[in-house]
Amino acid sequence: MRKIFALVIAMLFVVSVAGLSFAADVTGTVSKIEGSKITVKDAKGAETIVNAKDAKVKVGDKVTVKDGKIVADSGDKKPAKKKKVIEGC
Repeated sequence: MRKIFALVIAMLFVVSVAGLSFAADVTGTVSKIEGSKITVKDAKGAETIVNAKDAKVKVGDKVTVKDGKIVADSGDKKPAKKKKVIEGC
C-alpha cells in the first residue's frame, strides 16, 4: 500500500512540474507591480506573475510575456497622429 501511495505522490509531482515548463505566452495589461513581481492580466481575465526587476513598465501598460520574461511592451508607444486630408475645390 505504501508503494502505491508513494507512486501516486511521485506522479502528481511530475505532472505539476511538467505543467510549469509548458507555460504559454501571454499578451495583456499590467494590473499590479509589487517590487520585482509584475502581474499581467490577459483578455480572458487570467493573471500571470512575472519576475522582472529591470522592466520599465507601469500599471495599465500592454505587454507581451514570453518564457516568463517581458519581451515587448507597447505602453510607451503613442498612437500615430492622423494627417489631415486637404481637399481640393
